[in-house]
Amino acid sequence: MFDLPIIDAYLLKLFRFRTRAFMRMVDAPGTVPTAPPGGSGYLYVHIPFCEVLCPFCSFHRVQHRHSQAVLYFAALRDEIRLYHAAGHRFTGVYFGGGTPTTEPAELVTTIALVRELFGVKEISVETNPKDLRPEIMEPLRAAGVTRLSVGVQSFDDQLLREMERYEKYGSGAEAMERIRSVAGMFPTLNVDFIFNQPHQTLASLERDLALFRDLGANQVSFYPLMTSPTVHRRMVGAMGLPDQRRLRQFYHTIVQRLGSDFAPSSAWCFTRRGHGTDEYIVAADNYVGVGSGAFSYLEGTLYCTTFSLAGYEQRIAQGLTGITTCHRLRETDRLRYTLLVRMFGLHLDREAVLRQHGPRFFRQLWGELLTLRVLGAAHRDARGWHLNERGMFWLTLMMSAFFESVNNYRDAMRAHVNQELQESTTMCVPVGSLAGGAVIAK
Repeated sequence: MFDLPIIDAYLLKLFRFRTRAFMRMVDAPGTVPTAPPGGSGYLYVHIPFCEVLCPFCSFHRVQHRHSQAVLYFAALRDEIRLYHAAGHRFTGVYFGGGTPTTEPAELVTTIALVRELFGVKEISVETNPKDLRPEIMEPLRAAGVTRLSVGVQSFDDQLLREMERYEKYGSGAEAMERIRSVAGMFPTLNVDFIFNQPHQTLASLERDLALFRDLGANQVSFYPLMTSPTVHRRMVGAMGLPDQRRLRQFYHTIVQRLGSDFAPSSAWCFTRRGHGTDEYIVAADNYVGVGSGAFSYLEGTLYCTTFSLAGYEQRIAQGLTGITTCHRLRETDRLRYTLLVRMFGLHLDREAVLRQHGPRFFRQLWGELLTLRVLGAAHRDARGWHLNERGMFWLTLMMSAFFESVNNYRDAMRAHVNQELQESTTMCVPVGSLAGGAVIAK
């Protein structure tokens, strides 16, 4: 019988050791990267504006100001045009943030541009419960949005107050009422929750699960609380710190309570009666991120754009992209990255991997694949490898660790952004002082 807590800690430590070089970013030119021969996959569009800066959030976000947002969206559309002119083509687009719906008219205009240039069929937009209003939702439906993702985090009013969301976004009961009002409006309605919050109890989690099942949403994502050094310090005062020893019990409860009605589409996303995508990094081998603080992955190279909004607008005005740093992964790291995202998406298709990487994938990663089988995390058949619940939990831990390494990089870059915001200026500042060049070695 395996001692699972010990294995959890060992696998997480091993994963961090094996992927320690993923975020070693160096300065990069701002020209458009070459479009991959097989297509550019997904387009990610980052909208950093939020009405509330939640203390637990590690993403690049800034306080919403209308005048600043209008300038930002104009630059964003110009950057999208640069990628189209350079030959990039996309099958889907994901608008994340921040909160993209802080500027509904600008968002709809940007969606229309992406559809016009690339003819995308899949359009995903993040939002919050407060924005589930007809005057925002109807234009989004008319614009062709196929997936709406609502960041609820919890229906527990005590937890919402600790997250500083209750006053701005409303109570859990109000969030449920608004979600019911848009059920059926979009092909996929996803609800985001965060589990293992500092004062969350098992009873509170089970209540969230029971309430969600009656809302009419057909997808749910349960993210473990992920932090960074800066977020960690903010949470100590505002929320407290989570107990990592509860993760496995909470995760098992989520899988069991969702039952047969919701099938997993990734390690932390579940879709009612069918398969659906949630993370764009799983949906495509390559993806392009545009906007301030966005990441791209193209043919084994990670790219990151400037975290300065002023610097971003300046670069776009000069005919550059927002890219300021990059890292070309070593061959073994590229293979491990593929293994991470494919297994996080529950399946590693043997033929697809052979087409992408050739036989060297299995020659170099045989140890990782054997470990998954020996530990009872996955089974193999003629098509490839498939995760079970035990493996899904471990991939949740690994993907969380990957995102936390990204959050550490965001922390370093946001230090410049904080200075820019504290100076309360919209003047363009020297790009080199704000954009990057920092080397993050894990």
